[in-house]
Amino acid sequence: MSRSVDTTHAPASTRSRVPVWVVAAAVVLTIVGLGISIYLSYEHATGSTSLACSDTGRINCLKVTTSSYSRLAGIPVAYLGLAYFVVGLVVMFPALWRRGGIFTLARLGYTIAGLIMVIYLVCVELFELHTICLWCTGVHIVTFLLFAVTLIGEALREPEYVDA
Repeated sequence: MSRSVDTTHAPASTRSRVPVWVVAAAVVLTIVGLGISIYLSYEHATGSTSLACSDTGRINCLKVTTSSYSRLAGIPVAYLGLAYFVVGLVVMFPALWRRGGIFTLARLGYTIAGLIMVIYLVCVELFELHTICLWCTGVHIVTFLLFAVTLIGEALREPEYVDA
């Protein structure tokens, strides 16, 4: 029997259970993504002077983080990643997993948007820049795993029936 997040304080119409490991994994992944994004944002703000990554060959963080693709609509991609994971702290908040409806849609929309951005950025790295950034790849992996955990969590969601 798997443990689930208790929803006894939620209105009866929205009570449901999600395995505790799903909620824990989502929170941990969000915090890891936030940590990497803070580092990349710091590097962007300081001119990438201490970027701990190779700067030659196929693995070249400096080339990726300073390329013309490192900004989207004038906003540094590192800052967008930081904002993404800050929002993730709210969207993945354990108490919000207890409810379905709009919260489920928000979580799914959030992770799908992240995955679309990751696909775009990976394509840019591979096909335009012909190099990858290991720190960025870390964010990409975390974002993909967050999407997968969210899907699994919603698939495993069990309604809680209350005797009337």
